[in-house]
Amino acid sequence: MFGAFRPTNSLGGGLLWKIPWRLSKFQKARQRKRLRAVDVLVATVDKALQRNGGMTTRAVERWKEEMPIEQVMVPKDKYTIFDRKEKGYRKSIRKLPKWTRVSQRLNPPGY
Repeated sequence: MFGAFRPTNSLGGGLLWKIPWRLSKFQKARQRKRLRAVDVLVATVDKALQRNGGMTTRAVERWKEEMPIEQVMVPKDKYTIFDRKEKGYRKSIRKLPKWTRVSQRLNPPGY
């Protein structure tokens, strides 16, 4: 009973990770809302700079050129991120630390 092969409580040891592999419809809606909020912010900053004597910044111009807006993003890119260590090269965006604060709009083509 107290030897090497004693029965153990499976839930007693370690941390039990309960991260569903799929986002709920409410989480998806909040993610889309965050993406749109960033799009509105970039557009507002760009308009304010243009109104203020036609000024631009390199960061805003680069963001507008490289990053797609939320409406043209594929759902796969909105809710998952590329990870070369994963089986299908994709994992849920919730597995990324601080996924609500980091922009994950660009992913390698074809994955």
